[in-house]
Amino acid sequence: MQRLINAAKNSTRAWNFLIRNEEAFRLEAILLAVALPVAWFISPSWRGYGLLIASILVLMIVEVLNTGIEAACDAFSREFNTDIRLAKDCGSLAVALAGLLAAGIWGLAVWEWACGGPI
Repeated sequence: MQRLINAAKNSTRAWNFLIRNEEAFRLEAILLAVALPVAWFISPSWRGYGLLIASILVLMIVEVLNTGIEAACDAFSREFNTDIRLAKDCGSLAVALAGLLAAGIWGLAVWEWACGGPI
């Protein structure tokens, strides 16, 4: 039980840090807050609702991992290093791909909702 309590404390500390210091994460948290009711409105099923919210959560998860990669790289060295640049670029690409995934899922859902039925 103590492991769960410690994990919850660590997660809370990370959440608080990201909300205060990472603008991208803060915007994604706002996006999630807006998405919760909007997804309910446009989704035809619980499955669809879950998919819409999950796409935003995946984006946030990738953002968290990207921030972790950047923090680890910065702790190692702040001097220019091609391997560190590659690690940071890959993290950035992962966030961009997760964003495209979320945008595609939401775009299809909005299209389906606007047309009144499945595509």
